[in-house]
Amino acid sequence: MSSQDSPYPDSAEAGTGGAYVFAPPRTRERYWLHALLFALTMVTTCMVGATMQSDFERNVPFELEHTLELSGFLRSHPAALLQGLPYSLTLMLILLAHEFGHYLASVFHQVDASLPFFLPSPGLGTFGAFIRIRSPIYSRRALFDIGIAGPLAGFVFLLPALAVGIAFSKVIPGIAHESSWRFGVPALQWLLERVIFPGTRSADIYLHPVARAAWVGMFATAMNLLPIGQLDGGHILYSFFPARHKTVSRAMCILMLPLGIFWWAWFFWAIVLWWLGRRHPMICDATEPGAARRKLGWLALAIFILCFTWQPFADSGL
Repeated sequence: MSSQDSPYPDSAEAGTGGAYVFAPPRTRERYWLHALLFALTMVTTCMVGATMQSDFERNVPFELEHTLELSGFLRSHPAALLQGLPYSLTLMLILLAHEFGHYLASVFHQVDASLPFFLPSPGLGTFGAFIRIRSPIYSRRALFDIGIAGPLAGFVFLLPALAVGIAFSKVIPGIAHESSWRFGVPALQWLLERVIFPGTRSADIYLHPVARAAWVGMFATAMNLLPIGQLDGGHILYSFFPARHKTVSRAMCILMLPLGIFWWAWFFWAIVLWWLGRRHPMICDATEPGAARRKLGWLALAIFILCFTWQPFADSGL
């Protein structure tokens, strides 16, 4: 579900001092593919959202199996998909903001980037989205701006969506333990729940589909801000500490292994990122990002801490 930029060419000659080289002609966009993937993801997120809304209204915990059970009904009654729009539109807006943050920063720095590719999924409706960087990035400042623009833009939409979604949630004692699996509680969600439902445990709060969409956005944001390889966090790390990027990436992959005790997928991501994500194309630029970007880097770290949870999904019996 992470939104990750694809590798750009390793062999490109890099400029120095923030200078730019004329980029090659932009690749022709396959608009039909972007539109098709977007439409399919709208359908899958509406299906999941309709199931969430139905379960929410009936005060029963959300189960992925319910989506499969309702899939036949939703295919024969497509109008019922409209009930999933609160979840779908919220999540798609967060993902669009994230990816267009990357895209617009790329355009500003004259870097050739694709429009977002959305990835439909039967689970939570989507595996996220990504853009492709199709030309070299010649300065650390440009790399930083492109890397951080996505998480910041997504967070601007994520925060109010989470607050509104929690405000529309309801208290049902023990609802989290009635499901066969449960969601983790990031620090940002915990803080807002303490404000809106003071004295109420997170396990007793049944999140509205809008809040659940914001939760998926938090999960995607935290995963992308991991300081590894060519994830957004890896770009930010490289822009400040290019010589330490590989060491920190490897250390983070190793630190992810013990987290597999809480969520088995950490083992999988540690292995994948170790083999595929720890390298970063070299940028021969001695120019420092600057004090303003350093402050934004600290802001990105704060967002990561607020959105991260070491156990995103768990069996309710644990």
